[in-house]
Amino acid sequence: MTTATEPGSYFVANYPPFARWHAGAVADVERALDAPPAEAPLGLYVHVPFCRKRCKFCYFRVYTDVTAADVDRYAQAVATEAALLAARRAIAGRELRYVYFGGGTPSFLSVRQLERLVDGLHRSFGWDHAEEVTFECEPGTLSEPKVQALKALGMTRISLGVENFDDAILEANGRAHLSAEIIRAWDWIRAADFPNTNIDLIAGMVGETSDSWRRTVDRTLALEPDSVTIYQMELPFNTVFVKDAKGEGTNVPVADWETKRAWVDEAFDRFIARGYAISSGYTLVRDPARVHFRYRDMLWEGSDLAALGVASFGHIGGVHYQNAPHQDDYLRAVEAGRLPLARGLTPTPRELLIRQLVLGLKRGRLDTTRLARVFGVDPLVAWAPQWRSLVEAGFVESLGPPVVLTRRGLLQVDALLPRFFEPPMDGDSSASLASGGLSG
Repeated sequence: MTTATEPGSYFVANYPPFARWHAGAVADVERALDAPPAEAPLGLYVHVPFCRKRCKFCYFRVYTDVTAADVDRYAQAVATEAALLAARRAIAGRELRYVYFGGGTPSFLSVRQLERLVDGLHRSFGWDHAEEVTFECEPGTLSEPKVQALKALGMTRISLGVENFDDAILEANGRAHLSAEIIRAWDWIRAADFPNTNIDLIAGMVGETSDSWRRTVDRTLALEPDSVTIYQMELPFNTVFVKDAKGEGTNVPVADWETKRAWVDEAFDRFIARGYAISSGYTLVRDPARVHFRYRDMLWEGSDLAALGVASFGHIGGVHYQNAPHQDDYLRAVEAGRLPLARGLTPTPRELLIRQLVLGLKRGRLDTTRLARVFGVDPLVAWAPQWRSLVEAGFVESLGPPVVLTRRGLLQVDALLPRFFEPPMDGDSSASLASGGLSG
């Protein structure tokens, strides 16, 4: 069995797979928005699709070479969409528990644009009592006044997209920033004293070696972020790397899965030795009693998510939806006073159970007792053969409850999840397409 990194997306971000979502379900989304409010927590995702340049491994909906007027128009549309969405019965009057600004590059916006956007959002969605407000940043887009503005605007977690500290690797992978910009930005972030700071890394980028990876871990440890998120490099079909290689992933010099898992395993050991604790298959935190990922945990346990912006994904009353995937269509709908809904899906109760099961497993510990209480089905009984095979293969340490993955299982958790999917989706690679923006 090959461990080469071949073209495709393997990160499981949702269930059922996005390939099943369709325009015919928009009517179901509209009904969900007009239904009485759910008891689930409510979060807000704001998609900012602009970047200084497209990374060669990026598969998100992003736009480069835009003008200030383009950004202003988009930000106004997002504020307008917020007003339209917040007026619907399922959302009106509910307090936000978490907010996430993802992209793209939210920090691409100027201070003036950020202040106008946040002010517009606050008119519809206040988050004075939100437990967490996360904002993604690209180092080269930051300035000291912008960092100070983010603190003043109420951001509680800054997530810095470092990926690597080696300039040659950053350039080979099409990143817009270099290492000097990382250090400069981090000094500003630390000086602003945000409640939580996160650094994103990617193991196995083009040009990575064992030595360069260790140096990146060294430099990250020296910065002492409150949390660090480590992803393993993938090659989705719509990336520059795969397109340039004419669809043949073997032509892209990305480390194989065995090597990437070994590098992440080594990084986990080194962070743990410095007092960090594992929070998921991708995340370590320095102080588990203080550092939480509310957006991740609430979302993975079935919270409602109001999604704003082009191509963004949301969940309301158990119904999944996605906004118009192209900016022109998105702007046209919002500026005409309509929600930019493009497609959706109403999962069955069993599919909602599977969604929480597979997403919950990504944390390395799954509370099957909670799932049995919420859905009336004991996952340990319903999927007994799957659990047995995971134990026999050394991926599960204990069936508890809770279910606890071994380190080996945690490092390849996304590859284990499709065995819980309903047929024929258990063999459908589209089931693992990532939604974009949310990390952790």
